[in-house]
Amino acid sequence: MPKDTLTITDNRTGKTYEVPIENGCIRTHALRQIKASDEDFGLMGYDPAFLNTANCRSAITYIDGDKGILEYRGYPIEQLAEKSSFLEVAYLLLNGELPTPKELEQFIHLVTHHTYVHENIKTFMDGFRYDAHPMSMLASTVAALSGFYPDAKNTKDEQSRRIQITRLIAKLPTIAAFSFRHSMGLPYIYPDNDLSYVANFLAMIRRIGTATYRVHPTLERALDLLFILHADHEQNCSTTSVRTVGSSEVDPYSAVSAGIGALYGPLHGGANEAVLRMLREIGHVSKIPDFIKAVKSGEGEKKLMGFGHRVYKSYDPRAKVIKRVADEVFEITGKNPLLDIALELERIALQDEYFVKRKLYPNVDFYSGLIYEAMGFPVEMFPVLFAIPRTVGWCAQWEEMVKDPEQKIARPRQIYTGSKRREYVPMDKRAAK
Repeated sequence: MPKDTLTITDNRTGKTYEVPIENGCIRTHALRQIKASDEDFGLMGYDPAFLNTANCRSAITYIDGDKGILEYRGYPIEQLAEKSSFLEVAYLLLNGELPTPKELEQFIHLVTHHTYVHENIKTFMDGFRYDAHPMSMLASTVAALSGFYPDAKNTKDEQSRRIQITRLIAKLPTIAAFSFRHSMGLPYIYPDNDLSYVANFLAMIRRIGTATYRVHPTLERALDLLFILHADHEQNCSTTSVRTVGSSEVDPYSAVSAGIGALYGPLHGGANEAVLRMLREIGHVSKIPDFIKAVKSGEGEKKLMGFGHRVYKSYDPRAKVIKRVADEVFEITGKNPLLDIALELERIALQDEYFVKRKLYPNVDFYSGLIYEAMGFPVEMFPVLFAIPRTVGWCAQWEEMVKDPEQKIARPRQIYTGSKRREYVPMDKRAAK
């Protein structure tokens, strides 16, 4: 009769072990019982980059990379992108259910009235060089918030956790806008509580010499939709960083700052910038065949940026939504001259056996950079625009980790490959290398 177990035979000793299978996994700690001798530490799993290791149970985001499925709390991303708003999705990720009209109204009110930052935050940000990268400013300032809210260290207190989460979601756009204004040498603009979450951010970015700034509704909706698509994405590099740092029971500002630091890397939050660099390098539709040829041959280390994903082995569902949004944005801003190159590159890549065989389909980064650039954002702001909505996912994942009784402080094992024990050699007796 079939059993939910895995039988392992250790050929070193001939012993057989039976390990339970739960949710398609075995607990790697169960391997510790498999020893070659009594002095043996026990078997471990070796998995660089966590390619096949689950570090938690989570009820927040579901991904089926083979089928191109992304769901928040069970809701397909396509439906949320079409019918929902970012703050409604934020409520869903944090609470597990879609809000009632009254619950959403209360949540929006709470977030809206926490958008202001302490005046000393401005002084803190003024200390950065004029050319400081906005992500560096964002990570540092978010970490500094723990000094402004010492009660944040009470991570086991649910009421304290929720007020810190609200502060993070509310203040990220303000700090992000301040970082942009600082880099441009412009005065900081305070939040306007009469505007929506996204419109308020755009106004803090764009307003110059006027008391008001009218945000185009199409651009407001486009950025709101992009925020929905970027709100969470399971156990990626930055989310894992938030969980790992948060496992020490540090305050959420410090944990989220770690996530921003991970997102700063070009392999994570900077991927859409790499797409723009690639499209500019190609320069014209006529040069695409030569570029494709160079990618295949490895000539000049050319890479097809914005295609393929660690998780998705079919078309990234977020990319499908973004492609539609791009058309709406370009009707307002004018078509990005790189769009024709992007469309033709996508068409060729999706028909080329070399890329199809390797399951290299467009991902979320392929079109998002074109949209951000069309909306007037410099490339340095792209990862910041990623961090604002992802803060919701980080906070949801952080709180889930804090409440999980199985979670302990993260402490991976290692395989030591260094020198065996040796005796200290005095300075005067060391031979020259």
